Amino acid sequence: MGLTIGVDIGGTKIAAGVVDEEGSILETSQVSTPHTPEGVVDAIADAVRIVSEGHEIEAVGIGAAGYVDDKRATVLFAPNINWRHEALKDKVEQRVGLPVVVENDANAAAWGEYRFGAGVGHDDVVCITLGTGLGGGIIIGGRLHRGRFGVAAEFGHIRVVPDGLLCGCGSQGCWEQYASGRALVRYARQRAAATPENATVLLGLGDGTSEGIEGKHISDAARQGDPVAIDSFRELARWAGAGLADLASLFDPSAFIVGGGVSDEGDLVLEPIRKSFRRWLVGNQWRPHAQVLAAQLGGKAGLVGAADLARQG
Repeated sequence: MGLTIGVDIGGTKIAAGVVDEEGSILETSQVSTPHTPEGVVDAIADAVRIVSEGHEIEAVGIGAAGYVDDKRATVLFAPNINWRHEALKDKVEQRVGLPVVVENDANAAAWGEYRFGAGVGHDDVVCITLGTGLGGGIIIGGRLHRGRFGVAAEFGHIRVVPDGLLCGCGSQGCWEQYASGRALVRYARQRAAATPENATVLLGLGDGTSEGIEGKHISDAARQGDPVAIDSFRELARWAGAGLADLASLFDPSAFIVGGGVSDEGDLVLEPIRKSFRRWLVGNQWRPHAQVLAAQLGGKAGLVGAADLARQG
């Protein structure tokens, strides 16, 4: 199969791109994300039509946040778009006249990294995305592991603290409440409020109050040596690395790939994650250690991965 289109559905925009067999994006288009489920379907179709002009397209892959069924056709549950058993594959196929594959967005990003990014050369890979929340994907023996019902690798909602912080999913103590962009901001605000003398740079980048601290301020302040910002990254990394150690006991991959916006900070967060991973890995002195690698494809991983999954059929 030749050219396919990958679609990445974001909270504010829907991106579509023509992708070749080598994972290169030949052309892209973006449209704003509507506020209704039917509007999103129409926007996807518009983006696909725009980007496909002048190209012979074989299939379309869509990365959607939420639970996607085992047939890769229906979004069972998507909290941010209010999809409930949304027959996305059929609706988009009717509008664009091409075969469509629907996949969870984190699975699509994991596949993109496995095929064309940091996972090249590995057959057993576990990916996590540290963004606003925490997502992931599993590749075992060169195959994407989706689970019997299609909803495997929802790592963010593994409960790591019994009766811990309330999560948006309705449970308590989920991993993403301790290792995510939201968690990083919470750590920084709490620490800045408790010891403002150690957060002068951080507070100066915002409005001077702990409540005004945002993620971009923490990154900038950490690069300038702000103690509270650095300590906040270390706290996030402690939880992230400990979680990877647990996943190693489950899947024993040769590599973990860490993506998402938080991972853009490079070794500022990756080195502490590696340290925590080694600290909590059971039998760490006597067993091989998986590599902990930075994702390479950045924000285009989901689009590229969705397009390639469509190519796989």
